[in-house]
Amino acid sequence: MAEYALRAHNVTQKFGAFVALEDVSFDLKVGEVHCLAGENGCGKSTLIKVINGVNKPEPGAKISFYDSDPSSRVTPTDAKSHGVHVIWQDLALFPDLTVAENITFDSFVASPFAFRDTTRKIARASKIITRLGVKLDPNAKLGDLSIAKRQLVAICRVLDADARIIFMDEPTASLTRKETQSLLAIVRKLSADGISIVFVSHRLAEVLDVCERVTVLRDGAFVGSYPTEGMTQKKLSTLMTGMDLNETARGVQDFGDTAIELRGLSRHGEYDDISFSVHRGEILGLTGLMGSGRTEIALSLFGMTQPDEGTILIDGVPVTFRNSRDAISAGIAYVSEDRLNLGLVQSQSIVKNTASTVLDDLAKPSYFLSPARLTALCNNWIAQLKTKVSDPHLPVSSLSGGNQQRIVLAKWLATNPKVLILDAPTVGVDVGAKAGIFEIVRGLAAKGMAIILISDEASEIHTHADRVLILRGGKTHQDLTPSSVEEEKLEEMINA
Repeated sequence: MAEYALRAHNVTQKFGAFVALEDVSFDLKVGEVHCLAGENGCGKSTLIKVINGVNKPEPGAKISFYDSDPSSRVTPTDAKSHGVHVIWQDLALFPDLTVAENITFDSFVASPFAFRDTTRKIARASKIITRLGVKLDPNAKLGDLSIAKRQLVAICRVLDADARIIFMDEPTASLTRKETQSLLAIVRKLSADGISIVFVSHRLAEVLDVCERVTVLRDGAFVGSYPTEGMTQKKLSTLMTGMDLNETARGVQDFGDTAIELRGLSRHGEYDDISFSVHRGEILGLTGLMGSGRTEIALSLFGMTQPDEGTILIDGVPVTFRNSRDAISAGIAYVSEDRLNLGLVQSQSIVKNTASTVLDDLAKPSYFLSPARLTALCNNWIAQLKTKVSDPHLPVSSLSGGNQQRIVLAKWLATNPKVLILDAPTVGVDVGAKAGIFEIVRGLAAKGMAIILISDEASEIHTHADRVLILRGGKTHQDLTPSSVEEEKLEEMINA
C-alpha cells in the first residue's frame, strides 16, 4: 500500500516575467490532514492548480500520485483519475438546484436523461450523506441552506465523485465556532477513512488543531514542512511572514469626549436594552457568538435597520437614522463583514471603489467628476494605508484579501467619520495582513477616532480593544477590560 498520496517536487510556475512558484516541494501522506500555509500571494492557489492539472508548470517538475511514476505535467483528467478534488472558498455549487442535484451533478451531468431521474439522484445522494454522518435534506434547495450546510454539500459532492485527495480552501472562513468544530470533526472522519486532506486556512489555531503537518510557502518559495506537534501560532506566523509579529495589548489610553452613546436600544427579536458609549480614541470590542446581536446592533447604528426603542446620541445629541445616508452624514462608517458582496464592487476599479462614498463631494461645485480628482483621492489613501497596488485603475478583484480590506477602509475613511464600525475586519485575510490592518486601526484611534471592533476571535479582542462588551442572546452579558482577564478566559466567556 502506498505511503504517499501525492508528491510534488521541483515545481516552478512562471507567468511571463513573474515567478509565482520557484522550486517548490509538497508531499501528502495517505489519510493525512496537511496544511498548506502562507500569506495571500505566496503561491498556494497556484500550487493547487498545478496539482489539479489546471496550470502547466515549467519543465523539470516531478508530480506523482500513490507512488506512481513521476510526471512533469498533470492534466485535469489525470488529477481526476487519482481522486484529486478542490473545494474552493466559493464552493462552486448551484443555489437553484436541490441538495441531491448538487451532490450528484458530476455523476449525472453527462447523461441528461439520468439527471432527470429524481429517485436515483436522491438515493445516491442519501447514501453519501449517510456515509458522512450529517443531517441534510436531499430535497432542500441549496440556496435556502446556511453556509455551513452548503459546505457539507460540497464535501458530499466530491465524495460522490470518489475523492481520495481533497484540497479545502478556507473552509471555515464564514463559519461560527460551533460550525467550525463540526466541520473539523468531519475532516478527522475523512482522514480516518483514508482520504487525504490539504487544509488551507488563515485561522492558525484551527491549523494546529486539525493538521498533522504544515508546509509553508513565502513569496512563491518553499520555506519548509513541519510537524504541528510543538508548533505555536507565533512561530508559524513568523515562518509565513519572515517577521516577528509580536503584538501587545493596548494598555491604558487617554480618551477624549464621548463620540457615540446608546441608551436602552432594542429591536424585537435581535437585541434588547443595549447601552454603551465609545469615546474618541477608544476601541470598543463587541463580541459574542453568531446570533448574539452584534452585527444587528451595527446595522442599526448605520441606519440599515431602525431600533424599536432607545436612543442613539452622537456628540451628546440624539439622532435618528432613516437610512445609511443619514448615518454617514452624522459621521458613522461601517465596514461590513461581507467584503466581497457588500464592501466592494469587484468588477469596478480600485479608484471607483475608493471614491464610491464621496462622489457627491468630488463632483462639487460643477457636478462634474474629474478623473484626475478621483485618481488623486485613491492614490492618497493607497499611500496612507500602505496598500500594495500596481495600477489603481485595475479591478479591485485583482488585489489580495488584505489589500482589498484596505480599500474598504479607504472608501469609508474618505468620509472623515467620527465613529468607525469594523465588523469582522480580518475575515479571509492572512496573518501578515491582519497585523497591518490592526496597525491602521490603532493609528486611527490614536488620532481620536471612536472605533467599534466586532469579532468572535478572542485574541483580536484581547489584544486590540480597550474595553470588551460580551453579548449573548441579544443582551449585554458582560462589560470588562481586557487587562482584567486572560485571553483563554475571555475565549471561554465568549463561547459559554
